[in-house]
Amino acid sequence: MPSDGRVSLRLMSVRPLILCADDDEDILALVALRLERAGYDVACVGDGEAAVALAAQRRPDAVVLDMMLPRRSGIEVLAELRSHPGLTGTKVLLLSARVQEGDVARGLDAGADAFLAKPFRATELVERIEQLLAA
Repeated sequence: MPSDGRVSLRLMSVRPLILCADDDEDILALVALRLERAGYDVACVGDGEAAVALAAQRRPDAVVLDMMLPRRSGIEVLAELRSHPGLTGTKVLLLSARVQEGDVARGLDAGADAFLAKPFRATELVERIEQLLAA
């Protein structure tokens, strides 16, 4: 505290929060590691129900969302995010091993901001997140 009694306010850097939802623990570990190294806070969940609940509670800056999740599919989670008043602008990157043109179109039509096919390069994941958050 300054000697004149004024409170000193320090600008604090807040790291963007990324929510990752995937039922594959190896994918979750990889995504968390790479995004944390890139300077993000990461919260991971293994099913669609948990993804919706955590997103509503924590209001992430972006969501990395697998299309094939237990308890609620990625498309169902995406619909919930897009209808939630506090989450409509949250950036969503869909991940899927299903890369048929129809699957990609279905995800983008449902409101995803981007699509990334599994397997993916970790550098590509970080680049996509950076692009989404900069937009």
